[in-house]
Amino acid sequence: ADFSAAVKRARNDSGNKVTVVLGAQWGDEGKGKVVDLLATESDVVCRCQGGNNAGHTVVVDEKEYDFHLLPSGIISTKCTSFIGNGVVIHLPGLFEEIDKNEKKGLKGWDKRLVISDRAHIVFDFHQAVDGLQEVQRQAQEGQNIGTTKKGIGPTYACKASRTGLRICDLMADFSEFSTRVKNLVLQYQSMYPALKVDVEGELKKLKEYAERIRPLVRDGVYFMYDAIHGPPKKILVEGANAALLDIDFGTYPFVTSSNCTVGGVCTGLGIPPANIGDVYGVSKAYTTRVGIGAFPTEQLNAVGELLQTRGHEVGVTTGRKRRCALCFSLCQYFLMVVLCLFSIALTKLDILDVLDEIKVGVAYKINGKRVPYFPANLEVLQKVEVEYETFPGWKTDTSAARKWSDLPPKAQNYIRFVENHIGVPIKWVGVGKSRECMIQMF
Repeated sequence: ADFSAAVKRARNDSGNKVTVVLGAQWGDEGKGKVVDLLATESDVVCRCQGGNNAGHTVVVDEKEYDFHLLPSGIISTKCTSFIGNGVVIHLPGLFEEIDKNEKKGLKGWDKRLVISDRAHIVFDFHQAVDGLQEVQRQAQEGQNIGTTKKGIGPTYACKASRTGLRICDLMADFSEFSTRVKNLVLQYQSMYPALKVDVEGELKKLKEYAERIRPLVRDGVYFMYDAIHGPPKKILVEGANAALLDIDFGTYPFVTSSNCTVGGVCTGLGIPPANIGDVYGVSKAYTTRVGIGAFPTEQLNAVGELLQTRGHEVGVTTGRKRRCALCFSLCQYFLMVVLCLFSIALTKLDILDVLDEIKVGVAYKINGKRVPYFPANLEVLQKVEVEYETFPGWKTDTSAARKWSDLPPKAQNYIRFVENHIGVPIKWVGVGKSRECMIQMF
């Protein structure tokens, strides 16, 4: 055979780069808006981890779309949306989400959605187990994790213990799939005797869903390879959850069950690190977290309540009130290392418009000594003292600002300080809900 015709790819021709948008706090930073901004120019938008425990709101033409499993790029008619192998998929949740957004005007999604055959399936009984585990934690330890009860943790646990089932299994022999589902249910019932499962009912529904998603399912690794090494394409990756909820780097155990930092992009889509291009972190001009866990700069006072009310700080997925803090703390600094950010989108600056003063957490102290890192141990983290820098408020409405020069000088000072403190340039400043409210800095 003559192999001389085979064209070998040059080592430096690593293909198209992917642009990544990640949450840099505890979630709810306004990632959906940044993704939506970038998705208008993208050919492919991907989700690489998490499940319908994520919630992204996107406003287009005064219509508000809520996405949990669908990539936010699904709105764009020129764009393919891809759910990668690192995502866990609850099929009833996916179709409920599609139906809701269709009622709001989403059209032609079935021509633009691709699902990896290696993604794991979230069953209804995973959600039931999630609830039982939370009850058990409350009874045994006096506190739970505060999960969304969407079955995400139990599904990732199944994946790690090699008992999980994937989309490719649902696409293959259904009787073999059914047997494995029944065995998994028995395994759970031996651990949780109170668990009631209508296996036949769930399998019947899954058989219907299997036919609905069959046209959308592809080999995800080959799909991404093709997207990267084919003609030039703009590929965007939408991170779910956020860095401080990362299973490795977050405030463990009050975290999610996947890697929401940049490493999750490679494993959740099957792409090499060489193909990671610009990484944008999204952060609010203040800090919030939903659920339980360490939060050193939390404002349990009138300021915290003001941020909650003005910022409508309620979780998109759970409807829980978010806990609020008035600062940009050192944990951001730690995250720049883990996230390897190119630049940041600072959102919701307008929520700070009414404040007399703004505090920025610049360092943590343990036993009076400054520490240059974010403590891993929760007991230690609960005891840290935070060192603050205080800035005067601008007491001016910024919601109509559309360029940097429209912002009051005191707001500009605050933004520049944050930028210098974390050592990452701020590319966008958000002053409202819609696309137009994102001021581009460079």
